[in-house]
Amino acid sequence: MAIAIFLLTLILVIWQPRGLGIGFSALGGALLALATGVVTLQDVSATWGIIWDATFTLIALSLIFLILDEAGFFQWLALLVARLGVGIGRLLFPLVILLGVLVTILLTNNGTALFWTPTVMEMMLMLSFRPKAALAFVFATGFIADAASAALPASHLVNTISADYFQISWLRYILVMIPVNFMAIAISLGVLWFYFERYIPPTYNLVRLPPRCAIGDPIVCQWGFAIFGLLIIGYFFAPRVGVPVSFYAAISALIMLALAGRWFHNDTTVVISLRKVLREAPWQVIFFSLGMYFVVFGLRDVAIDSLLNPVLQELSDWGLTLAATGTGFLAALLSSILNNIPTVLLTTQAIQDITAVNPVVREVMVYANAMGCNLGAKITPLGSLSTLLWLYVLARKGLYISWGQYVRIAFVLTIPVLFLSLLSLAIWLPWLIA
Repeated sequence: MAIAIFLLTLILVIWQPRGLGIGFSALGGALLALATGVVTLQDVSATWGIIWDATFTLIALSLIFLILDEAGFFQWLALLVARLGVGIGRLLFPLVILLGVLVTILLTNNGTALFWTPTVMEMMLMLSFRPKAALAFVFATGFIADAASAALPASHLVNTISADYFQISWLRYILVMIPVNFMAIAISLGVLWFYFERYIPPTYNLVRLPPRCAIGDPIVCQWGFAIFGLLIIGYFFAPRVGVPVSFYAAISALIMLALAGRWFHNDTTVVISLRKVLREAPWQVIFFSLGMYFVVFGLRDVAIDSLLNPVLQELSDWGLTLAATGTGFLAALLSSILNNIPTVLLTTQAIQDITAVNPVVREVMVYANAMGCNLGAKITPLGSLSTLLWLYVLARKGLYISWGQYVRIAFVLTIPVLFLSLLSLAIWLPWLIA
């Protein structure tokens, strides 16, 4: 029954009959799982206890993004970055990727999808790049959001779940994953350059840029950087002081809503329509994430006992390198189908259940699993929320990428980056321990 409900939900999510959307399709599957007893209210409560903070954080980030977009903040930022490229397209391309890495580390992969993608898209519109050139830049932005998200426990919910489940300290996690993540970034930059270099214009005309960007709401834009600072503080310090990240995100969103709605001064003309902001928030993506969590939770017993435990137990006997690559690609495959957050909830428990395994092998499997769920999830749009948010932002800006087109490009990019990153993990961890 659990398998049948999952398959039905997956078909509805991909098909989206009569404009049902991915969100309502996934929620329908979750309600069916609950009605048939595949998922119980206790399961719902347990799953909600894990994902509520990330869910409310995502809602808050989405509202902040939409308000800043309506205020013209991303147009202003795009103008600044385009000038930093000094008219050289092949300098601008790596600059966009490296700035995306910085945003990912500071604001998580979802932050990159919501904050950096619209900036790059606005820049492509300003510079009037051809469609293939624009696709190269925006695809690199979406790809690096997950490729660079393994650096810190707070950079991705997958990392947070893994670190908490296996009680990995921040210091230990950083010592292992920072070098591996830098390797993944370098490999990603090389693969992206190799694939898209032929589409990147050698130069671009700075004269095409407007002398200044038309800011719709100067007050909101001026507060934008302060809001980013508050969010960064929340991501880095909230876990240490026991305060949910969503608390900082909610405060940031409320400040932006108050500024945009001029709640502090009734006589001031309102520039941004808050009703439009609330209406255009990515509710379908949020509903999809909630629905899939519960649907996949119903697969927990059959997936762990019938698939994950035997496979991971076998991989643990194959040596460090094969255990790392095998675990990473297994996590990538499952993430591409199930979404990476439900996948990591299953795989972490399965790795914990492995018996008679070398501690170093288990540790490398833990980190390989996180990398597979982070980076391997890029193969399909369903794999990660950041990809769905990225597609949502692009569609909002008028660039539509079909799921078929996405998979054709993402598969070619993801496989070599994931493989080489897992190899670097298998080399680095034993050296670190020694």
